[in-house]
Order: sequence, then structure tokens, then C-alpha cells
Amino acid sequence: MAKIEIYTKGYCPYCHRAKAFLSDKGLTFTEYKIDEQPELRPEMIQRSNGGITVPQIIINQEPIGGCDDMMALVANNKFDELIAA
Repeated sequence: MAKIEIYTKGYCPYCHRAKAFLSDKGLTFTEYKIDEQPELRPEMIQRSNGGITVPQIIINQEPIGGCDDMMALVANNKFDELIAA
């Protein structure tokens, strides 16, 4: 199973949408709440190749971007391939 990590903030609607999508697919993920742990923000930026907005989603150590980026993978039938790897 894919290792999915997501950096979030509690008030972010895109974060809620991304987490709901992952949960609806039955996928487990590790969530890092940077509003509760601001010391993780530099780590998020580094791991996401400079991404400064939330959510930042990382699958199997590969940064895929935010919620819209993940939904684009779904629309292009590439998400299932990514999580199967």
C-alpha cells in the first residue's frame, strides 16, 4: 500500500476536501497539521519542492502538490497507478 502524507491546516477547505477524498477511497494517510506544529512548515516546503500552500500531498516520498493537483491525477486516471506503486 502507498505511503500517503499530507500537510494541512485546520481551517483549509482544500485540506478537508483532500482528506475526505482519501478517506472515501479507504486510504490511510499521515497528517501533519502545520497550524498546530508550525515547526513542520520548513520541512513541508523542503519535501514538496518549494510548495508553500496547504495541503501538500506526498505519496511514496513523491510530492504531488495540493488538492487540485491530486484531483487532476484522478481525472487523468493516474492516481490509482500512483497509489498502487
